[in-house]
Amino acid sequence: MSNFVFVLDTNKQPCNPVTPGLARRLLTRGVAAVYRRYPFTIILKYACDQPLTKPHEIKIDPGSKTT
Repeated sequence: MSNFVFVLDTNKQPCNPVTPGLARRLLTRGVAAVYRRYPFTIILKYACDQPLTKPHEIKIDPGSKTT
């Protein structure tokens, strides 16, 4: 669970993160576009009525050299 891509719908509402492979397929099919490069986020070209989201937790390592 270390590598995921953040997803937003057209209204900039967060959706569940997806794997890089699924994000790549969405981008090549033209269903999504790159919204931000760091953290890598894609935005869907359609709105979701009720976007599915689960509680998420971000962890930051203050001792890391490249935080």
